[in-house]
Amino acid sequence: MFDSVSERVALYFVASPLQYLAAKGIAERHEAGARQVLVWYKPGVTAIVRMDDWDAARYMPWPRWEPLPGAFGRHRRLRDNIRLVAELVGPCETLHIHSAVFDTEAINYFLRALPKACGAREMKARILPDGIISIRRYPLPLGKRLAQYARKLRRLIAPELDYWCFSGDRIGSDAPFCDRIYVIPGLPHEYPADKTVVLPPLVTPSTQRQTGEPGVRRALVIGQPLVGAGLMKAEDRDAVTAEIRAWLAEQGITRIFYKAHPKDPAQELRLPEYMLVTLDEALEVHLANTPYDAVLGVRSSALLFARQTSPAQTRVIAFGWDRIRFKSPAEKQQMIAAFRTTGVTLEGVA
Repeated sequence: MFDSVSERVALYFVASPLQYLAAKGIAERHEAGARQVLVWYKPGVTAIVRMDDWDAARYMPWPRWEPLPGAFGRHRRLRDNIRLVAELVGPCETLHIHSAVFDTEAINYFLRALPKACGAREMKARILPDGIISIRRYPLPLGKRLAQYARKLRRLIAPELDYWCFSGDRIGSDAPFCDRIYVIPGLPHEYPADKTVVLPPLVTPSTQRQTGEPGVRRALVIGQPLVGAGLMKAEDRDAVTAEIRAWLAEQGITRIFYKAHPKDPAQELRLPEYMLVTLDEALEVHLANTPYDAVLGVRSSALLFARQTSPAQTRVIAFGWDRIRFKSPAEKQQMIAAFRTTGVTLEGVA
């Protein structure tokens, strides 16, 4: 299949449109000249992948959710995924593995298995940004660290499944295998300065930006799982839905669109009159090129990008922050700072 050995291969594991946009930017600006290999492991990303942008690209089943049939299906899927990705990467001298997180068996085993499978003499792991999640560190508790060593036991029956245990931040930012952390411009973070690289804007508005209908005001409501994700009680979710609808009525906006979140099949914030938006591109690209008078939501990272790419007159508002369950007061304050720094208006926050 391969006539020669690649000097450098950049491999990207992505699970969201935002990570996909980041991978494209890195491939174009920071990994230029390398063989570019994309692997996505969430089906919702499939629609936005442009195969011509990559030297190789493939969907990879997540072992926990899509095990192979029969006994030990999850274990066999892990081994099968290593073979699949090794074929995409091919022989190489240097391998750069990009992922938003490395504390997961579906990705971590590649750190040791893939360089051996591809003959790489050097491997570096690099962290992709993951929206609002990336503004703070998530230290590994003792239980999670012990679980890493349990995963290492797989090598007793499959030597290539040698889990790379580490401590500190769960995404791997403190681990010895990580040499670079990509961050989104304009968002605060807690990562060490000597490792961080600020990406250029992930999306720039097109010169062919659409124009709205004369005299018609439009709004986009961005959905996300709230009750389903444990962020709100059902009654609080209903109150926030009513607050958003009341604000739209006050503004005289009657043409309302709704972008559902792939992890929110119940479409918790949607009302019957909201028109569902179906996209074959990243939401961030859609926001940069589609005119809305207002973009509304709760805690979605898309609000940050809407503020960065939309005209100044577009209202970008996050509702319900007085009702959200945050993990800690520190998390709440960090997220408030991130949204305010970007310029998103926060309803319900003093």
